[in-house]
Amino acid sequence: MPHLTERTLAQKPLLPGLTTTVPREYVHRAAVSEVLLTGWEPDGSPGAPRGTGDDAGFVVRAQWPRCHALFAPDRGYQDPMLLIESVRQIGSLLAHAEFDVPFGHQFLMSDMSVTTEPELLVADPVPTDVEMHTVCRDVVRRAGRLREMRYDVTVLRENGARATASAAFRCMSPDVYRRMRGERPTTTGRTPPPALDPAAVGHAGPRHVVLGEPAPGTRGRWELRVDTAHPTYFDHPVDHIPGMFLLEAARQAAHARTGVPGALLLDMRSEFVRYAELDAPCWITADPEPYGGAGDLLVRVHGSQRQETVFTAELVLRPRVR
Repeated sequence: MPHLTERTLAQKPLLPGLTTTVPREYVHRAAVSEVLLTGWEPDGSPGAPRGTGDDAGFVVRAQWPRCHALFAPDRGYQDPMLLIESVRQIGSLLAHAEFDVPFGHQFLMSDMSVTTEPELLVADPVPTDVEMHTVCRDVVRRAGRLREMRYDVTVLRENGARATASAAFRCMSPDVYRRMRGERPTTTGRTPPPALDPAAVGHAGPRHVVLGEPAPGTRGRWELRVDTAHPTYFDHPVDHIPGMFLLEAARQAAHARTGVPGALLLDMRSEFVRYAELDAPCWITADPEPYGGAGDLLVRVHGSQRQETVFTAELVLRPRVR
């Protein structure tokens, strides 16, 4: 009987025509319910890169649920964070499944950008299925192991291209990560500040609010509310504030600063400069300005800790069109 490798087992279909999620380990999630990707294969479409080399193309499939514990549909639209999280999951999936990065290696997102049409986010009476045509490039290896990579994504829904994205990450072995980071806690004893009014960021209660109530006279500046027990933001123990948490903070800051919590997030460009630590306050500022001729708003978000930049993001919001 031939030996089945880890990759073979992951890619071998259970039965023709059946759909399941990819292994949760591939996308760095502890809960299967947080896995959005449902499969992947080499991209055989015209013009796609051929083969399985460093410039390979893949079709990655995802399904966005009708009811997510955190990123739930609102007024006829899926939460744009489902798209952003799907793009994040692609990087770790391909790194492990196609570029042979061992489990246990640490990933650091360098930057991510996403641009979407509103039509991609329209919620139907069934879950939203999308195809994400992904091209890997700028692959750097060290001692035969993947060190860093960029990937570009075109998101298709019902055979139409509805969004584009790009992201880059670095990965390192557990030993290298330990030498760089040392031993750091995965919980924080700091008491989070009182939550910002949930309605200002589109939530019904304070559980999912990641921004603190601003001090008097400090409009547009918030302290992060870090709750390492949150089941989605901190799906598994980590020794820093996750990048997706920071992007959600940027989204909430943009909504709060513009006063339009129901606006759709249609464009986001972010850069991660350094780790956001659990043991010190992290501050978020947001500055809006008009953008384009459709009533859109551009919001520039800055995250800092100990007077040093942690990340930056630019977001474009559009008031609801339905």
